[in-house]
Amino acid sequence: MQVVYHLGAHFTDEDRLLKCLLKNRDTLAHQGIVVPGPGRYRALLREARNKLRGQPAPLALQEEMLDRILDDTDAGRVVFSNQTFLCIPPRVLRGGRLYADAGQKALALAQLFPQAQIEFFLAVRNPATFVPTVFHNSGETSLETFMDGADPRELRWSEVVRDLREANPEAEITVWSNEDTPLIWGQLLADLAGHEPQTMLDGIDDFVASLMAPEGFKRMQAYLAGHPPENEIQRRRVIAAFLDKYALTDEIEMELDMPGWTEDLVEDITELYEEDLFEIERMPGVTFITP
Repeated sequence: MQVVYHLGAHFTDEDRLLKCLLKNRDTLAHQGIVVPGPGRYRALLREARNKLRGQPAPLALQEEMLDRILDDTDAGRVVFSNQTFLCIPPRVLRGGRLYADAGQKALALAQLFPQAQIEFFLAVRNPATFVPTVFHNSGETSLETFMDGADPRELRWSEVVRDLREANPEAEITVWSNEDTPLIWGQLLADLAGHEPQTMLDGIDDFVASLMAPEGFKRMQAYLAGHPPENEIQRRRVIAAFLDKYALTDEIEMELDMPGWTEDLVEDITELYEEDLFEIERMPGVTFITP
């Protein structure tokens, strides 16, 4: 059995991938792909992981969890998604770095089904927008406490991915930049679900529609209907062109409100993030999805 863990990160797709897959769960179930509702597994997996403390789950516990999650459905692939799999928002920078315990937390998830083929999916995001967003939604009132000594110029997603790789050498790891999500949405859904190539998913354009003025989205749909793209690359180019013209500014841009953060600092963080993406893309054993 294949077990897929979509790890977040926090405030990337915000459950949009999961919601789209849930909309298509009947179609996917015919292919042995199960996308359970989050209420069936989030608390269950958390409790089991806390109880096992990184040890492999006994077969009886595995069977009990699968019985409760799958409800007697035959599954060759199960997709779990939770942005708090690695930690809760106030602890994102614990120890002064991004997701300091990512490798061990992911390993503990893998140990819930130690005989399964494990896949991890992770979206990364520019720390210049990621850190302020997490902070303002963390419930933490002290920026100093939240940052825990972190230097925003030293935050590296490549360290997180390396931790995942080293702690889980047998697992498949897929990473992408959240800023690219609108252009690679279809591939993300396909890779997460692992469905057959010709499968048509309902709602595949819902995310793009949320970022675009209604008039622009209708024009894009009409254009795609009249000029069917020959491949995924052409489709992405069309989406990029329409987003460039019709994107809703409030959905694409965000104001940064972090005490002490200057424009120069934000530019430095962004430049370092782009270099970090290149580092991740070159990592052996990691699939990095680009437009």
